[in-house]
Amino acid sequence: MSWRDRGRMLDVFGDAIFVVDTGGSFEAPPLVILHGFPTCSHDFDRVLDRLAADRRVVVHDHLGFGLSAKPMDRAYSLMEQAEVALAVWRAVGIEGPVDLLAHDYGTSVATELLARRERAPTVEAPSLRSLTLCNGSVHIDLAKLSWPQVVLRHEFWGPILARNGSKALMGRRLRQTLADPAGFTDEDIDFLWSCYEGADRGVLAVVSRYTFERTRFARRWIGALERLDVPTHVLWGREDPIAVPAIAEALAGEIPGATLTWLDGLAHYPMVEAPERWADAVVGFLAGLRAE
Repeated sequence: MSWRDRGRMLDVFGDAIFVVDTGGSFEAPPLVILHGFPTCSHDFDRVLDRLAADRRVVVHDHLGFGLSAKPMDRAYSLMEQAEVALAVWRAVGIEGPVDLLAHDYGTSVATELLARRERAPTVEAPSLRSLTLCNGSVHIDLAKLSWPQVVLRHEFWGPILARNGSKALMGRRLRQTLADPAGFTDEDIDFLWSCYEGADRGVLAVVSRYTFERTRFARRWIGALERLDVPTHVLWGREDPIAVPAIAEALAGEIPGATLTWLDGLAHYPMVEAPERWADAVVGFLAGLRAE
């Protein structure tokens, strides 16, 4: 079954949001996933069945990503993406505690959710049992942004690169974030490129400006991590050229009681590079929570 066929569209604040929901009734809390930039929920295609063996898994494409709508008249703030995530989870009926897993861009959406949980908890937001952070540049000052990331967020040059970049460039840059470039297949790149058919690829430039928010709201988000009161797993591909190991070390040091797991020989997309190994690490951490 294709990834597109595994999911469905939801109307969220008037925009179409693509969501994959494995459903089912399990003793374990649902696992909700926030994906990275510039990819989409398809990153978890190789690991979904393993993750969903004994729990419900819900993963959606953020607004502006993947198969979700890509309107050009949105701010694409990380705070807006947090609102979308909460609305998706409400729409699929998630009410109880959840295990939250976030990768790359998704880690900043997750930290906004943590700040809201701490400052203004609401009945609409599901309670949190655990958090897993994977290869994200939460500490933007430590990140090693690639040249396309730097150019894309430029107000003038960003839209030009976004609209004139090719599938070959996208594939090459994504593969350069891996320890083994073969991790992203031609089919993976074809799928990702197809998600922008009929859309204005300039949206990539608008979305890219989220990195400025990581600086502007650093105290809000890092503060929420420093006071976090749920079990947290920092799961990291050690060879990541962008979200470098120093970020994982900083997170593990500031989050109370955090567990740090290194994935040696893997880089920015460990769930793509070594699906079984990455999924085993995720499932092992979550299984340990149930044993406590």
